[in-house]
Amino acid sequence: MSKQAWIALTPGEPAGVGPELTVKLAQSQIPDCPLALCDPELLRRAAERLKTDLEIIEIEDPEQLPDPVHRVGQIHCLPHKLVRREICGSPHPENAQYVLDTLSSAVKLCLEHRCQAMVTAPVHKGVINQAGIPFTGHTEYLAACCGRNNVLMMLSDGKVRVALCTTHLPLSEVPSAITRERVAVQLHLLTQGMRIQFGITKPRITVLGLNPHAGEGGHLGREELETIQPAMTSMATHGMTLRGPMPADTAFTPHNLERCDAILAMYHDQGLPPLKALGFGKVVNITLGLPIVRTSVDHGTALDIAGKGLAEPSSMLTAYRLASDIAANVRASKLSKGPHGGVR
Repeated sequence: MSKQAWIALTPGEPAGVGPELTVKLAQSQIPDCPLALCDPELLRRAAERLKTDLEIIEIEDPEQLPDPVHRVGQIHCLPHKLVRREICGSPHPENAQYVLDTLSSAVKLCLEHRCQAMVTAPVHKGVINQAGIPFTGHTEYLAACCGRNNVLMMLSDGKVRVALCTTHLPLSEVPSAITRERVAVQLHLLTQGMRIQFGITKPRITVLGLNPHAGEGGHLGREELETIQPAMTSMATHGMTLRGPMPADTAFTPHNLERCDAILAMYHDQGLPPLKALGFGKVVNITLGLPIVRTSVDHGTALDIAGKGLAEPSSMLTAYRLASDIAANVRASKLSKGPHGGVR
């Protein structure tokens, strides 16, 4: 029996760089075996544009997957038919449902334990919404597919891990979204994720304040005093090692980063700019709180370079390798806990 596992891979927006990144991934020495969920002709055209030989093995029945074995220059594909042939750089709303169907299929494969993880290339939120399908992002969509109300977006460059208390919200809506309950739930998900998916038994978490200088003792806002700190106090009784609320402008200094395993930021553009400045191209998006393992690249569809062979595959490769590592950690966690262990 093969010791490798299947990793579901969704190439994302067909007019973006995802198909090209998928082809480049298949040309690499990687752990486990990728299973692309897409139109195989999409990959053939991407390989032709890259002037790269690619052997595509189409899987007829997802319930009868062969033993997973990856060979460089080869990729397995579970076919999903494009509605409209892609034009690189020009996404079309008619392909929006196709994109979402590939995601739903990947989730199903993971929930059925046919795949041990899923890796996602970027989608185009605007085009999906143009098709009349409300869509705020991968994280929220995958949570709905898995029937989870609470999930946590975390990004990591391999050294620094930043989780987001709120994700894709207008800035004006962030303060009201940060409640004691939400902060407590996100701290729980982050701690569990560190323990199960990253194997850190006693994670140290730094919590950022919402306001400049973490509210300056209430003079620049009271969310830290009335919401964030009480939530931290309540969760500290569950054995969490917490620090903060800390001002965001000092949390990312080398000294402070050495003192934590992860940072919980209050909103998207508070936590991600310093992380991406530190490690863009090596940053991976991880969704915690799902019953499956999911990672993604740290960039968008890059329509301006789609089809030109210029897309840098480093983030895709890193996301794939991390998905493989996390899946192994989850399997080890389940084994250590017995038949009832695993991700909750």
